[in-house]
Amino acid sequence: QVQLVESGGGLVQPGGSLRLSCAASGGDFHIMTMDWYRQAPGKQRELVAGITNGGTTNYATSVKGRFTISRDNAKNTVYLQMSSLKPEDTAVYYCNARWGWPSINYWGQGTQVTVSS
Repeated sequence: QVQLVESGGGLVQPGGSLRLSCAASGGDFHIMTMDWYRQAPGKQRELVAGITNGGTTNYATSVKGRFTISRDNAKNTVYLQMSSLKPEDTAVYYCNARWGWPSINYWGQGTQVTVSS
């Protein structure tokens, strides 16, 4: 039973920075691909960034160059460093863990990020 707990969300001004954390427990973190998704009101959930067990990363075009995903396997934690934040980044951000074929997936509860003056 894998549990994911996000933290670090909050209110930030445009141009500001925020770092989200997702702590995993109950599984073998080192074999998991970890993803960050976000969902804004009235929109579908979208993939923001991902990092494989080997450290390969990918980003949505809208955040490339501004966001950085990383992982600390010793702490079973994945991070999303967000910089140059824009109002359109406002959303609930969710952590996802997956592995295997067919894939096994687990989701966190989400953390709110609001970018506003």
